[in-house]
Parts: sequence; C-alpha cells; structure tokens
Amino acid sequence: MSLTLPLIALGGAAGSVLRYLMVSAIGAPLGTAAVNVLGCFAIGVLFIALGSRESWQFLLMTGLLGGFTTFSAFSLDTLKLVEAGQPLQAAAYVLGSVVLSLIAVALGVALARSLT
Repeated sequence: MSLTLPLIALGGAAGSVLRYLMVSAIGAPLGTAAVNVLGCFAIGVLFIALGSRESWQFLLMTGLLGGFTTFSAFSLDTLKLVEAGQPLQAAAYVLGSVVLSLIAVALGVALARSLT
C-alpha cells in the first residue's frame, strides 16, 4: 500500500492544528496573514531542502503546509472586511498578504540555497 495518502493526511492534520493555534493566539485577520506568510517562507525552504524526496514533500509540503496555510480563510477575512464597510483595510490586507507571502517564499528559497 502506498504511504502517500497517509503522509498527506498526517501532515494536514498537524498543519490544521498549528494554524488554529496560531490564529487563536494572534487573532484574525492578522493571524491568518501571519500563517500565510510563514507558510510561504517554509515552502520556499522546503522546496530547496527536500529536493526530490517525495515522501517528505507529501508529508511537509502537501500535508503540513497544505493544512497550515489558509487561502480560503484569507478570502473569507477579506470578504468580511468589505462587508463591514472597510474596503481600504480589505485592500491593504490583500496587498500586504500577497506581497509579504511572495517575499517570504523568495527569502525561504534564498536561505535554503545559501545553506546547501
């Protein structure tokens, strides 16, 4: 039997718990943004560090980070800000999250490459 699905499920469960704990500690929407930026940094590091090791990719990238990062929650937080009459805050949240996440993934890749 292939271990692919169990690895993804295990990682996803752990990532979901970590996301819940982080957003609970910080609060939404900042906690959601922090999760997304941290997840982008981590996927940048893992992309380089794991290379072609598929089992670790399934566990950590697909599972853990798939459960940890929260694009659907990000989208809902944005909609809530718009519906609450805060379109400028929603726009700043979207722009900040996207820009910081792209920077984080680039930094993660750069860091991992510098260590290899």
